[in-house]
Order: sequence, then structure tokens, then C-alpha cells
Amino acid sequence: MVRISLLGGFSISGTGSRETSSGARRLLAFLALRMNSVNRASIAGSLWPEATEHKASLSLRSTLTRMDPEHRDLLEVGSTTLALSEKVEVDLHYSHRLALRLLPMNTVPLLADISTSAVAALSDELLPDWYDEWVIAAAEDWRGLRMNGLEAQTRELVRLHRLPEAGVAARAAIAVEPLRESAQAALIRVHFAEGNQSEAFRVYDRYALLLDDALGLAPTALLTALVRAQRGALQ
Repeated sequence: MVRISLLGGFSISGTGSRETSSGARRLLAFLALRMNSVNRASIAGSLWPEATEHKASLSLRSTLTRMDPEHRDLLEVGSTTLALSEKVEVDLHYSHRLALRLLPMNTVPLLADISTSAVAALSDELLPDWYDEWVIAAAEDWRGLRMNGLEAQTRELVRLHRLPEAGVAARAAIAVEPLRESAQAALIRVHFAEGNQSEAFRVYDRYALLLDDALGLAPTALLTALVRAQRGALQ
């Protein structure tokens, strides 16, 4: 089985050769983002947006011609479409399905979906340092989905009192978006569950400063009430 990785950076494992060009690498990444076959005209227009339709089509044809046989064999080539072969596994596809399974609030996650490897599967960015429009759009979708997934993992891990693992998931969610209150609240709840009130207060105070500096806002009344209730209990 050949594996294409998009999370944390682009790589291919399971083959003995490398991409023959940056165009081939971009083509494989583009197709790896899709679950189904894609029209060639759409591919060419996305990969070479500044070119005319004719020149973009020629660039796609040139990329296919220059690919080494081993990597070209990873494609299903139709008369008007391209797709990845069924023998290619893509890490994003697994992580995407994992995140979707975690979304329903009334569903108890599978133990495999809150394992250390499952948390890690939601912890990496999609193609960091790639700035093509088609990558940026996909990365933004993935960003929102994985934050929700990490927060769901945190809630379930706290419920099971697997608190160190819950902390890892919560911090991974914060790393995606430090200004997101639900991620900060998840980590605060982890610290309260651990009995580490001082750590919880520090997280809240750092978040309040960050939010004020960045947006001139304060934490919501709901989060503030949670922290004040704990502080009041200590007095």
C-alpha cells in the first residue's frame, strides 16, 4: 500500500522513487485532497490559475508526461478525469473520518477514537507552508473540523478521567487557534479535574490578556463564572 501524507507536510511512502517535479508533487497533493475523480480542466485551472485555459491544459499534460512511471502508476487516468488509484492511502482521509465520528454530541466515542494516536491524527496542519488557493481553502476547512474533534476528544477523556491525555488534546486544540474560547475552556476544565486550580487560573488569566491584546475583548461570562466559582470555593 502506498501512503500519501498531507498532514504536517507532504510525503509519499511505499515507493522507491521521488517526484520528478514540483508540478507532479502538487498534482498528487491536489488529487489526495479529493475523494473522487476530478475533471482535468478543473485540475489545470486550480494548479495553474494565472495561465490561460490552453496553457494550463498543456502544463497538466506536461506534468503527467514527466512523472516517473512509479508515481504515474498512482493515478487512475481517464479520458477527461484524473484520480488517485485505490491502492493509495491518504492520511487526511482517515483523520477526516475520525473527526466526523467525534462530532455528534450524543454519541460516546469509540476508545480507538480517543487513543493517543487518534489525538495525534488531529494535531497536524494540512500542508503547512503551501500557499496555493486550493490548499488554503482545504486547510481552513480542516482547521475547523480538527478543533471540534480535539475538543470532543478532550471531553471524553475527562469523562473517563484520562486527564494527562485530555490535556494533550486540549493543548493541541489551543495550538490551532489560541483565541478560541472553547479550546481554552477545555484545558481549564482538565486542570480543575486534576485538582490543579492554580494552573487553571493561570490559563484563564493568560487567555484574558491574549484576548484583550488581540481583539480588545474579555472572556465570556460563562467562562468567567466557571473560574470565579472555583476561586470562590477556595476562599
